[in-house]
Parts: sequence; structure tokens; C-alpha cells
Amino acid sequence: MPPSDRPKLAVWKFASCDGCQLTLLDCEDELLGIAERVEISHFLEASSADAPGPYDLSLVEGSVTTQQDIDRIRHIRTVSKRLVTIGACATAGGIQALRNYADVADFQAAVYARPDYIETLATSTPISAHVPVDFELRGCPIDRGQLVEVINAYLAERKPDVPAHSVCFECKQRGTVCVTVAHGTPCLGPVTHAGCGALCPAYGRGCYGCFGPSNSTNFPSFIPLLRRDGMNTLDVVRVLRTFNTAAPEFDAASRKELEG
Repeated sequence: MPPSDRPKLAVWKFASCDGCQLTLLDCEDELLGIAERVEISHFLEASSADAPGPYDLSLVEGSVTTQQDIDRIRHIRTVSKRLVTIGACATAGGIQALRNYADVADFQAAVYARPDYIETLATSTPISAHVPVDFELRGCPIDRGQLVEVINAYLAERKPDVPAHSVCFECKQRGTVCVTVAHGTPCLGPVTHAGCGALCPAYGRGCYGCFGPSNSTNFPSFIPLLRRDGMNTLDVVRVLRTFNTAAPEFDAASRKELEG
């Protein structure tokens, strides 16, 4: 296909660590195949090229933390046929959304010698809080296999085939013994979205919820299991307030814990 006829792909960064963009670069062989089928119009992590839109597919990493971010994501949405958010920051505000539970001015004063020079919002919010999103790809960082599937799906004009079940299903798929049943280890697997391949349970550790809430969570039944395995209220709140702290399901569950 001539370069001029290829779909345009853009990759954008907001408040984040760049880990999800690096996942795309780490695709290596798969990325070479994708590059032959698309025009990479904007991807500053990989190239200084910056072709104007409109774009057929935009991948967005990072959360919204400034007014400039709001203005920029609105513009990106208007020039993008499809917009996919990648990673916990873009889909749930990221770990920086811990600021949502405190006074951001206190953080500014503690970190910066001249906080009066800093312009920021009081919260860190997901992209979907500001513009319509066509698909959310979870993870901290995202899974490269899922990323390739999403890109290929939109290039083929079909719905991405990304599982919506929990990490527990992945444990069963790989034959991993349940760390909670066998060892009484607290684990967020029952309420966490699949995608990591149940990596932590495979090494005898409980799931930390990197991929955010699964499509079906039951926290009233799940929280008592964490307490049974030795967690107190503060422990429960801490384990829910990590990579996906602003995800509505995790946020609501942690707030309810603190309310008693």
C-alpha cells in the first residue's frame, strides 16, 4: 500500500511514566508489521515526525492533570476517527490520582521550592472524563499482545477481542494454585481485569490490581475475604488505592471502607 493511502496512527502522551508507549516499542517484530500497514503520523517517543491530522487511530497514554491537558485532549478527539486510551493513567487517572484524596496545594508545597509557578488541577482524571473514548486498554503497563490486537482490530474495522474476565480465570488457564485458598494470601484477582497472565499469583504473590476492576466486581462479598486473610481497614484502602485508585469501583470501595 502506498504511504499516502495508509491509515494514520498517532500516539499521544499526557501525565504518565511513558511505560505504555514503551510497551508499543517493545513489540519489535509486531511493530515492524504494523509500521508497514500504517503511517505513524505522531509518536514523539519514537520519532520527531509530526504530520497533521486527521488520524484514523489515536492511542492516548496518561491522565489529565492540567487545563492545557483538557484543551489538548479535546483537540485530539476532534481530529481522531478512533481514540483508544492505553494504561492505568489514561483509563483510571493512574497512581497520581492519589492527589484526589488530599489537598493538591500541600503536595505542591512539599515538592516545589516555588509552588506559585506550578499550574495544575486539583485532580488527576482519566481521558474518558473529558472526551468520548472508543476503547480502554487496561494495565500498568499494558500487555503488548492486547495492544497489537487492538491496533489490528481497528485497522480491520472490527471490535477488539480483549477478555473482560478476572485474573482468577487466567490463574485457572495456566494451572496456577490459588494463593488465597492455598496460603491465605490476600489477592485482588477476583475483582481485577485480566491481561497480565496472572503474573503475580504464578510466583506465589497476591494480585495487586494493576489492570483495574474487572467487568463484574462484588466488593461487599470480596472485602470480607481480605479481612479474613489478615487485612484491616487501612490495609484494604491501601491495596485499592494504587495503580487504578480513581477507577469508580475501586474508589467507591475504598471510600466505603473509610466510612465504616
